[in-house]
Amino acid sequence: MPLIKGVTSLLMICVITLVLGIPLVCLSLLKLLAPTQKARSLILQGMNRITLTWIDANLWWMRHWLKTPLTAEVPDQLGDGQWWLIISNHRSWIDIFVLFMALHRRISMPRFFVKRALLWIPVIGQAFWALEFPVMRRYSREQMAKNPKLADIDRRATQRMCERAKDFPISIVIYAEGTRFTPAKREQQQSPYRHLLRPKAGGIAQVLTLMGDQLSGILDVTVSYANPSPTFWGFLCGTEQAITLTVRRLEVPKWMLDTQYHAQPQDKERFHQWINALWQEKDALLDKRTHHD
Repeated sequence: MPLIKGVTSLLMICVITLVLGIPLVCLSLLKLLAPTQKARSLILQGMNRITLTWIDANLWWMRHWLKTPLTAEVPDQLGDGQWWLIISNHRSWIDIFVLFMALHRRISMPRFFVKRALLWIPVIGQAFWALEFPVMRRYSREQMAKNPKLADIDRRATQRMCERAKDFPISIVIYAEGTRFTPAKREQQQSPYRHLLRPKAGGIAQVLTLMGDQLSGILDVTVSYANPSPTFWGFLCGTEQAITLTVRRLEVPKWMLDTQYHAQPQDKERFHQWINALWQEKDALLDKRTHHD
């Protein structure tokens, strides 16, 4: 039965993606040909509506077919007409759909930082590109040491997203650890946290510097799984154990609005202190949950 449910779930995702992918690709072509930025913005809003419909359709069958045992603690007075920065820990591909289950239609259209390799996924990769998700490249420390200018590529992608986001509300989602948590990665990093990898502050700092005065707030998301090794396939098969998602609303600290993370060492240090304190609180919350590793 779990295998049949998993195959059926995978087919439903594929069918919904293909059906809604056709108008999305058509609008993508129109966007390329649009003569003005205003026209491109209007087309992009239409693409956002298609994407929200894609989320609607998938969440419907997930709730009724998979019946994921999710407990979500979400603050009141969120709005889809507002700008948000969402900072979350990262455990599994399931995190994205769990986030949708808790916050879909309660916040504005989400934008994720995506890896460049994901652009090669049929339909979905093209959607990431057309919807102007910031695409991140991964460079080793050795590559960065040889050519420090490589870091500017990701910064420019973030800056483009933030500049275009001023035209209509979006929610920027950042998984600050940069990769999915595993005990092996924690040991490799020598992370000081029990349930988390070391957070990266650069992308968060850039978004807050560029859009801090426009954001309605920061949503601090902590997701935990009763299953110590959650998998997306297990989720599709309906065999995942209890999942808990907690959302805290934080105000944007005023000092963040006038900082230069990449230019001033004292600003960089202050951001790192802030994100590390946030991670300590998140780690303490995860301590209270079931098993994580």
